[in-house]
Amino acid sequence: MERIKAVIESLIFASDTPLAPEKIRVVLPDVEKKEIKEIIDQLIAEYKERNGGIFLQEIAGGFQFRTSPELSQWIKKLKSTKPQSLSPQAMETLAIIAYKQPIIKSEIESIRGVDVGAPLKSLLEKKLIRIVGRKDVPGKPIIYGTTRKFLEVFNLKDLLDLPSLRELKELNRDQESADQESIEQEIEELGITEREDMDQKIVNPEVIEEKTEKQEIEGLEITEREIAVQGTVNPEVIEEKSKEQEIDEIETEDVPDL
Repeated sequence: MERIKAVIESLIFASDTPLAPEKIRVVLPDVEKKEIKEIIDQLIAEYKERNGGIFLQEIAGGFQFRTSPELSQWIKKLKSTKPQSLSPQAMETLAIIAYKQPIIKSEIESIRGVDVGAPLKSLLEKKLIRIVGRKDVPGKPIIYGTTRKFLEVFNLKDLLDLPSLRELKELNRDQESADQESIEQEIEELGITEREDMDQKIVNPEVIEEKTEKQEIEGLEITEREIAVQGTVNPEVIEEKSKEQEIDEIETEDVPDL
């Protein structure tokens, strides 16, 4: 029994894709499918109890060893290549196919409101969707559906594991809350409170201009009072003082030397 368990464990580990019990039975024809399933359940429990870096999971109609999502940051450092990503247009198209399959191109376009030729081509190249057949209507349009790789990529046992509309709304709400918490944490780490940030944004430009003018005046060592005094000097007073100086000079010249 233990030997059979070790063989099944190694077969699942060596397989590039999720391994179904039927394929295991091809290698071990003397072992019943029920027994294979029981051994796999034991392995799942053992890896779960171990709480290590890998676990055994039922996915896409088979079983596969997977790394713990909590350790993804270290695995990303090991992998030199970036994981493939989908554009928002491709994701929308894929979601429609996943929930509405089997579906034809015109039906997808009627939902999205735009041409989906490019997203369909991209999804076919990534093997996330496949051509199921042709619809029996004029023109025989191609029918699209998802693949087993789609289940693998999105960590789904089968299509029944797709989240419902209610679950999607809850996921979206949870994601928004998580994003808000992340933003608040970043602000906290930078030492800037929301109030300080808001104060910085609503600074009155007139106050800034007034401060700038005052600084320029102080830089020239001229206060506003001095400027006002200089600007209000009476020109008649200046003229009168000049005349008095001239008279004094004349009188000084007329006095004879003793």
